[in-house]
Amino acid sequence: MMVWIFFLIAIVLILALDLGVFNKNPHIISTKEASKWTLIWVTTSFLFSGVIYWLYTTDYIANPDNLKPAVASMKFITGYLIELSLSIDNIFVIAIIFASFKIPQKYQHRVLFWGILGAIVFRGLMIFFGVMLINKFTWMTYLFGAFLIFTALKMLFSGEDEDFQPKDSFVYKTLGKIIPMTSEMNGEKFFVSTKTAKKAATPLFVALIVIEVMDVLFAIDSVPAILAITSDPFLVFSSNIFAILGLRSMYFFLANMLAKFSFLEYSLIAILTFVGLKMILHDFIHVPEWASLGFIALALLVGILVSLKYGKTEEEAKLEE
Repeated sequence: MMVWIFFLIAIVLILALDLGVFNKNPHIISTKEASKWTLIWVTTSFLFSGVIYWLYTTDYIANPDNLKPAVASMKFITGYLIELSLSIDNIFVIAIIFASFKIPQKYQHRVLFWGILGAIVFRGLMIFFGVMLINKFTWMTYLFGAFLIFTALKMLFSGEDEDFQPKDSFVYKTLGKIIPMTSEMNGEKFFVSTKTAKKAATPLFVALIVIEVMDVLFAIDSVPAILAITSDPFLVFSSNIFAILGLRSMYFFLANMLAKFSFLEYSLIAILTFVGLKMILHDFIHVPEWASLGFIALALLVGILVSLKYGKTEEEAKLEE
C-alpha cells in the first residue's frame, strides 16, 4: 500500500511542477521543447522499469502473480509500449478537436493538463474493474481478446477517425443542453460571463470535455490490451500513467507531423491483433515476455521507418484534401 501512496504522491508533485513551474505562463510549445520533454518522459519510463525490478525483489509491493523481478520489469516495458502506441490514435483525434474548436496553440497544454487528471482517474477505475473481472471470471479473458481483434479489424477496414467531427458528436450536443456555451475566448479561462448567461463554457472547456470522453473510449481498447500482458494492478496502472503523462509532449512533438506517420496505423492493428490472439490462446500457447516485447517493439519500429520513408508531409496531405 505504501508503494501505491508514494507513486500517487509522485504523480501529484510532477503535475504540480508541470503547471506551477514549467508551464506557469501559457506559451506555444515548440517542436524542440516538445522533443526534449518526450525524450525525458520516455527515458524516465524505461528507468522506472529498474524501480519495478527492485520492488519485485522486495516485499514492498503485492505480487499476486508471483512474478520474477526481470519478468515484472519486461511486463512493465511491454505494457508501456502498448499504451504509448495506442496513444498515437488519441493524438490524431486531439488534433481534430483542437482544430474544430479553434483552440490557440498556447492554451492547448492547459487543456491537455486537466485532461490528464481526468484520464488518470478514469483509467484507474477501468483498470480496477478490468482486473477484478478477469480474476473473478476467467472467460472475460476470451471476451477481451475477441474485442481487441474486432477493434483491429475495424481499424483496418474503416477510416472513421479521419471523419470524426467533434461538433457533430453526441458529447458536444449533450453538453450544449446542459450548460450554456460561447464561442468567445477569454485567455485560459474555462468559463466566462456573457450577455445571456452568468457562466458560459468557453471552447477550452468544451474541448476538454470532448477529449475526456474520447480518452475513455480509447481506454476501452487500451486497458484490455495491457491486461493481455499482465493482470498485476500496479504494473497495469503504472505503465498506463507513464504513457498518459508523456502524451502531452508527444502530441506537441507529433502535431506538425501527423500525416507523416500515417503508416503507424498498421502497427497498431498488428499489436492489437497480437495481444488479442494472446488472450484467446493463453491456455494453449505460452508466449514468453521477451517475445511479446520484441514483437511490439518491432511492429512500432517498422511502422515508424515505413512512415518516415513513405509518409506524406503536412503540406502534401493538405494539397490532396
